[in-house]
Amino acid sequence: GIAQIKAGTVDFGSSDKPLSSEELAQTGLGQFPSAIGGVVPVVNIDGLEAGKLRLSGALLADIFLGKVKTWNDPAIVAANPGVKLPDGKITLVHRSDGSGTTFNFSNYLSKVSPDWKSKVGEGTSVQWPDGVGGKGNEGVASYVKQIKGSIGYVELAYALQNGMPYAAMQNAAGNWVQPSAETFAAAAASADWASAKDFNLVITNAPGDQAWPITATNFMLMHKQPKDAQRSKDTLAFFKWAFENGQKQANELHYVPLPAELVTQIEAYWGAEFK
Repeated sequence: GIAQIKAGTVDFGSSDKPLSSEELAQTGLGQFPSAIGGVVPVVNIDGLEAGKLRLSGALLADIFLGKVKTWNDPAIVAANPGVKLPDGKITLVHRSDGSGTTFNFSNYLSKVSPDWKSKVGEGTSVQWPDGVGGKGNEGVASYVKQIKGSIGYVELAYALQNGMPYAAMQNAAGNWVQPSAETFAAAAASADWASAKDFNLVITNAPGDQAWPITATNFMLMHKQPKDAQRSKDTLAFFKWAFENGQKQANELHYVPLPAELVTQIEAYWGAEFK
């Protein structure tokens, strides 16, 4: 999406990683949020129900760093009293291709684990310490379903579509939460959008009491001074319609609509930035 909008071959592009104000200025682009979703850890453990396994951010980072190698590691057992855990090895599954899903996952781990931040960091593609790579959310989901004792990360929709057990997580407020439209919306509502120039904000590890910690924003990119001004106006009219009428469709895809206050800020941005 980013490459095509920069090249001018499409009317708008889409990205789960926001561009910086400098990048936008260099390319003549503007950006704004379009929907909110979330990334979830998914596992293959016999007999485990969705949401029963608990993982803190620090523990999730240690698992993907290879520091926690088995499911009966004392750190996992301590976080999961009463949960039957196997004694087998943990197999890590990650994306083999660059993706916004990986960006939000690695961005979150960088916020909660200094060790992860210094050794791996964040990006749409990173140097994974270990594991098996799958292409797309569907590739990761497929490998996790095939490999006993594995753990990966996908958008919530893929976990639900594939009937995969996902983990509950501890958020920045210290509360254990499940991935859902409500916890994604709580993260979006607690974010400080008004202070973010060009909406350049990543809402992982958001402060809300019920916020899902790996909540992600989808952004739209458009030229500020397009070759065809009417097409640009029509595109913005479509997004205005979608913000007002697209709640049902967003929910069906396991995304949540933007908070009303944020939509107001976006429409003001359109008026100021797009000609």
